[in-house]
Amino acid sequence: MSSTKTMFLFFSLLFTLYFTSTFTNAATFDITNRCPYTVWAAASPGGGRRLDQGQTWNINVNPGTTQARIWGRTNCNFDANGQGKCDTGDCGRLECQGYGSPPNTLAEFALNQPNNLDYVDISLVDGFNIPMEFSPTTNVCRNLRCTAPINDQCPAELRAPGGCNNPCTVFKTNQYCCTDGPGSCGPTDFSKFFKERCPDAYSYPQDDPTSLFTCPAGTNYRVVFCP
Repeated sequence: MSSTKTMFLFFSLLFTLYFTSTFTNAATFDITNRCPYTVWAAASPGGGRRLDQGQTWNINVNPGTTQARIWGRTNCNFDANGQGKCDTGDCGRLECQGYGSPPNTLAEFALNQPNNLDYVDISLVDGFNIPMEFSPTTNVCRNLRCTAPINDQCPAELRAPGGCNNPCTVFKTNQYCCTDGPGSCGPTDFSKFFKERCPDAYSYPQDDPTSLFTCPAGTNYRVVFCP
């Protein structure tokens, strides 16, 4: 066999191995707006998209992705260049390149982690703006929902235009933000307000035991606003 053909086969094998390892178990996320108002969906990674009632946006996320999130933005206005502002969940542009500003209900995930698991949660650590469901597209793990009327019932200290802030955003102390590390904070009256209404969701940063869930790696998901 010629050296040229040998090199060609070698690089073809490398490409095949790379392609397989990169795209095996990539997860598809179907993001749907069932709210009676427009939601500007956002994803990190993924960007952003305007969703009128009934519309769906599909994104693919590579295996191994961590610290990822999907959220909805409300009352947005963007110019022809995609620059603008939203009342909640704002990132400064239509296609987000980072996280949004509180308050915003979050679907968070890390894909293909140890033991072939995805880690998934709904978080209110950045507050609440839109009711949400975050669930697998097949019945392989738990459906997560946070659909209580939190904006209507929000404590006065936490109220924000279009949403309800988490106390960490407002008070910025360790009691609410857990900035001093593991075990440095616990439930508060404010976190209990969120937890009582959305038992599946993170109510403060160290709320892991009742709020972090797993699914098999390779699972596909849906996020529904106003399920």
